[in-house]
Amino acid sequence: MLASGARGWYTPTGEVFARESDLADTDEAGVVPTRRAAVGDADPPEASLVAGAHSARNRKRDPERTRAAILEAGQHEFAQKGYAGARVDAIAKRAHINKRMLYHYFGDKEGLYLAVLEVSYAAIRSAEAQLDLTHREPIEGMRRLIRFTWTYYLENPEFLPILAAENQNRARFLKQSERIVQLNSPLIDALRTVLAHGGADGTFRRDVDPVELYISIAALGAFYLSNRWTLSTIFRRELMTEAALSRWGEQIEKTILASLRP
Repeated sequence: MLASGARGWYTPTGEVFARESDLADTDEAGVVPTRRAAVGDADPPEASLVAGAHSARNRKRDPERTRAAILEAGQHEFAQKGYAGARVDAIAKRAHINKRMLYHYFGDKEGLYLAVLEVSYAAIRSAEAQLDLTHREPIEGMRRLIRFTWTYYLENPEFLPILAAENQNRARFLKQSERIVQLNSPLIDALRTVLAHGGADGTFRRDVDPVELYISIAALGAFYLSNRWTLSTIFRRELMTEAALSRWGEQIEKTILASLRP
């Protein structure tokens, strides 16, 4: 089984295939996008026009759905091409809207890019909060965070490329966000609490910095995936098979837990 997610999956060759959105819509002028008929598609052209017009009316009544579709399309485009290479036309086409609607919701390309960054961070922080780390035994809590982080990277293959793109920008856009520090503080506070519990019962060293610990957890997963092409080539080893991914997840866990022992 491949590591899958809401937007795509890694194949054994390391390629990322994005799943097509099931969102069908028209532009603001009410024009239905053309599509190739599927095998067995018995709907006549008139039915498509009616369905498209109905979808357009639904879109106007559901701005949150529109916003989410634009963000998803933007995430895909920015992950694939970075900020400089991404095109608003491509994002609008993927979201099944026209550019005027995109500008209405986000102002401009920079506004959309910053929103995508914030949503990307918010998604992983929200999922981490569900781990309830502070109410578990220290080792169990740490294992859950390690396994979650690795799995999240696999199931959300656009997350790391977006971070890599913003690092190439030297966090120029991220520095404009007032939400980022607020989003990350709860995670570090939770890690600090887990480390304190582990230090008190002798499970963990007492001198571990929570920020450095999280960087270590993230780095072991991100480096592997971001450099899979070159590593696979120079070591002549397939790194994206299910077995290889499972082994590396276990390696991350062993490495981090060993580093925490007194």
